[in-house]
Amino acid sequence: MSIGNVAYPMEVRMAAGRGDPAVHSAPHRPSGGRRGPSRRRGATLEDAILRAAWEELVTVGYANLTMEGVAARAGTSKTVIYRRWRNRAELVIAAMRLHAPMLSGDVPDTGSVRGDVLALLRRVGQRLAELGPETIFGLLSELVQDADLSSYVQAQQTGLDAMMTILKRGAERGEVRLDKVTPRIASLPVDLLRHELFVTRAPVPETVLTEIVDDIFLPLIRT
Repeated sequence: MSIGNVAYPMEVRMAAGRGDPAVHSAPHRPSGGRRGPSRRRGATLEDAILRAAWEELVTVGYANLTMEGVAARAGTSKTVIYRRWRNRAELVIAAMRLHAPMLSGDVPDTGSVRGDVLALLRRVGQRLAELGPETIFGLLSELVQDADLSSYVQAQQTGLDAMMTILKRGAERGEVRLDKVTPRIASLPVDLLRHELFVTRAPVPETVLTEIVDDIFLPLIRT
């Protein structure tokens, strides 16, 4: 016996002869299989990659971090990662900015430009210490060797927004002449801290932070 174009076995044909209504219903057809997960795109995909990069950094360290490892952890391909970041250093810097920014939290507001800048530099120094020397020195060594990467880092304007907030507050108190402040001068304290770290390869002591602020920075911006 057949219903439509579907042939049924003997026991089904016997049931059909007894008028079993279940047999006369339309035969089951597969729905085409279960759909796979939707493809990630845009910010969702980038967040997954950066989260994977951060987890790889914490797990294996900077020296052992590879694009292959990040791709496997993120469930994507190296090609997808390289479309967004040229190399390992750029990827790690982006992951650090998302998961461990140098200047997370409120901009210091101690009541003076000097106190604010010192507090900001201490915060940056503490975060660098938390990241560990292997990561910091690995990134710094690649910065020296790659001019494009150095330009990429400078374009991130690390610390500039926070410094401008501090300086504008200082100008309102009469401590600072904003017309004397260029972006290079505003970023100078953080730049000098980074340079000191690269040269000495050691945590920057409080005495050096004080020298950066009192002897170099403040004379450039005071009224």
